[in-house]
Amino acid sequence: VVAFPFEDIYIDRRHILHTLTKREQKIVFYFALLTASLGIGGIRAIVCPLSAYNLEDCGPKELLSFFNWFYWLVNLNSAVVFVSISYIQQSVARNLGFLIPFVSVLMAMITIHMVRGEMIYKPKTDSSLLTTFGVIASALKTCCVRYRYFSGGVTKWLDHAKENCGGQYSETQVETTKSLAKLFPLFAFQILYRTCIMQIPSGYYLQTMNSNLHFSGFVLPVAAMNVISIVPLLILVPILECINSCLFSSKNTGHSPTIYIVVGQLSAALSVMVAGFSEIHRKHFPQVEQTLSEEILLVSSMPCFHLAPQYILLGVAEALVTPSCSLLSFRLVPERIRGISMHFLTLFNGAGCFMGAFFVQTAHAGTQGNWFPHLLHEGKLERFFFFLASLMMVNTLGFWTIAHRYNSLNQEYANEFRGSLPEEKLLKHGKAIKHYDSVLESSPILSPMEKT
Repeated sequence: VVAFPFEDIYIDRRHILHTLTKREQKIVFYFALLTASLGIGGIRAIVCPLSAYNLEDCGPKELLSFFNWFYWLVNLNSAVVFVSISYIQQSVARNLGFLIPFVSVLMAMITIHMVRGEMIYKPKTDSSLLTTFGVIASALKTCCVRYRYFSGGVTKWLDHAKENCGGQYSETQVETTKSLAKLFPLFAFQILYRTCIMQIPSGYYLQTMNSNLHFSGFVLPVAAMNVISIVPLLILVPILECINSCLFSSKNTGHSPTIYIVVGQLSAALSVMVAGFSEIHRKHFPQVEQTLSEEILLVSSMPCFHLAPQYILLGVAEALVTPSCSLLSFRLVPERIRGISMHFLTLFNGAGCFMGAFFVQTAHAGTQGNWFPHLLHEGKLERFFFFLASLMMVNTLGFWTIAHRYNSLNQEYANEFRGSLPEEKLLKHGKAIKHYDSVLESSPILSPMEKT
C-alpha cells in the first residue's frame, strides 16, 4: 500500500491526488520494498516448518512428498499471480497491480487471525536461535584463548563451548549446534544456485524486455515469462511422486535427495549457459519499435518464446533442488532445532539473492557497462552468463564431492543421534536399571543375601 502512489494519480486534469517529487517517490518505493522483503522473509521462514511439524514421525519419503506438494502449491499460486496481476499492471492500470496484493494480504491476515488457535505450535524451549549463536560465539572465543595460551586437545572446535571444556553451554546444546553446523556446507553451496535463480528478475528479465512481446495481437507481460519456469515444476512434481511410489516400497527410502540437488544444479548451470547462446541469437534479429508501459523501446524482433528453454531449465532445477534442500534441513537435525535449521536455509537463500545483485553491480562497474549494459544490443551480456555458468559448474562439482555426508536419512540415523544426547542416555540407563531390578525381584532363584 505504501508503493501505491508511485506516480501522479488524476481524478481529472485539475484535481491530483498527490504531487510527490521523483525523489520522494523513490524514497517511498524503496521503503515499500524493504517492508515487503521483511514480510516475505518472515513468511518463508515460518510457514513451511510450521506445516511440517505434524510430520515429525514420518519417514524421508513422506517428508519429501510433503515438501514437493508444498512447493507445488506455492508455485501454482505464483503462476496465477504472474499471469493475472502482471497483465493488469502492464495493460490495464499500474496502481491496481499494487492494490490487489494489498487486499489479498489483508484478507489473509484476517483469515489467519480467525483460525490462530489451530495454528499455534510451541516447540521445545531448551534450544533457540540465541542459544545456537551463543554456542558458536563461545566456541570461537574459547578456541582463540586455548590456541593462544594452551595447546588445544579438543577434536571439534564447537566442543570448546561445553562446560567441561571451558565453555558455558551444556553438552546437549553443543551437540545440537554441531548437527546444525554440519549443514552449513549444504547451505553455502545453495548461494550460487540461488544467484542463478535470481537471473529471472534480472538478466532474463532484460532479455525478455528487449525481445518481441507481441503475440496474437496483444503484448505479453514481461513477468508472464516466469510462468514458463513454473510449468516444469507443476509437471515434474506429480511425475516424481509417481516414480517414487512405483519403484520403491514403503520400507525403502528411495533415492538420496543429494542426487536431485546435483542434477538440479547442473540444470541451473545449463540454463545460464543457454541464456548466453540465446543472447547471441537475439542480436542477429533486426530491431523494431515496441511500446512497453507507455514508453517506446527499440528491441530485437526475435519472439520472446525463443527464450523459453532457459526458463524451463531453471524450472526443472527448482523442482529438484528446493524440496530436497528443505528435506535435508528438516531431517538431519534433532527435533528441537528443526525450525532454526529451516531459518538458516532461508537466510542462505537470501544471501544468494544479495550475491546475484553483487555480481550484476560488479559486472556492470568492472566492465564499464559492457557485460551488463544499459542498452542490451550494445553490450556483451552473454559473457556475464557464460561466466556465471562456469562458476555454477564449479559449485556443482564442489557439492558433489561432499554430497555423501547427507545420504543418511533413515530413521536409524535420527535415533542414533537422539540416543547420543546425555539426558537420553541417562533415561535409557534408568530404564535398564528398573528392568534389572524387576527381574531380580521376580526371580525365585536368588537368595536374600544375593539380592542384597
